[in-house]
Amino acid sequence: MPIARSKLVSVEATPFYHLISRCCRQCYILGKDAVTKKDYSHRQEWIENRLEELPSIFNIKVASYAIMSNHFHLVVFVDKDESSKLSDLQVIERWHKIYNGTVLTQKYAKGELLSEIEMDLVKERADEFRSRLMDLGWFMKCINEPLARSANREDNCTGKFWEGRFKSQALLDEKALLACMAYVDLNPVRAKMAKTPEKSAHTSIKKRIEQSLKTNKPNNQTEQVKGLLNFVSQSRQDMPKGIPCKLTSYIELVEWTGRQSRKGKAGKIDSDIPELMQRLNIDPVKWAHITSNFESSFKGIVGESLSIIETVKNFGRERALNVSNCLYYFGKQKK
Repeated sequence: MPIARSKLVSVEATPFYHLISRCCRQCYILGKDAVTKKDYSHRQEWIENRLEELPSIFNIKVASYAIMSNHFHLVVFVDKDESSKLSDLQVIERWHKIYNGTVLTQKYAKGELLSEIEMDLVKERADEFRSRLMDLGWFMKCINEPLARSANREDNCTGKFWEGRFKSQALLDEKALLACMAYVDLNPVRAKMAKTPEKSAHTSIKKRIEQSLKTNKPNNQTEQVKGLLNFVSQSRQDMPKGIPCKLTSYIELVEWTGRQSRKGKAGKIDSDIPELMQRLNIDPVKWAHITSNFESSFKGIVGESLSIIETVKNFGRERALNVSNCLYYFGKQKK
């Protein structure tokens, strides 16, 4: 039986999550289908366009993404602080960008005079909308449902487009976050769809590298890619609002990791190990493995083993999963 979503997500424990949606029967209906010879690659642009739009509406930001031929990956940040700062009117206006809301919320947004009872109902609805705007289920619904409807109209058919509900993994700390982001950004390289990260279509790393080259200011944190979460210059234990490293350091790490993936031999590691890798204090051979096999290596909450044990109750669980794997891959290395 699938685990309840409430036991997979706890914003109090961590704001970062790895999300995966797969096409029905894993058919290649987001890319080039070798069997039917049809090309559905334009649907990848549908998702990418949606990923640019939704973070300005939801209190959920995208840290990295990769859109493949039969599935897509996201690493997202749930911004609880931003949600609490929004007024009821701002929440309602955001919600109306994707849904109609109710008659009363429409009147309220237009500035029409409402009775005290009606205002109480608007307040209740605004609280509901506020909760939804930081809910991973609603975020993924707003990506997957419109695409499924458009694809079915295009194919003149009905039925399921997606395999089932999306999969989510909580990322508790910096090591888990950056390993998962590298895994996501290097999906096309591992699948031999691209030789280098900057040539991999429909990925966040391609957009970030292109932006760095355009501005020629890769360290300037104000130069942002639309829809993507910012990088912050230094790591903090409490996981800051942003990705806890410099953009240049992350790009260097991904490019180095990609070279190991292309070799296909995790046991042979380049001696020129990036500075960020050394700061993370993860064995390079183990890093090469988890950034190629993140999903198969970790089935639940991901982070240092002590972090999982300490925070598992926030997810409404009795016991922690993944402890042994997290201890092996993310445990402290001997000096």
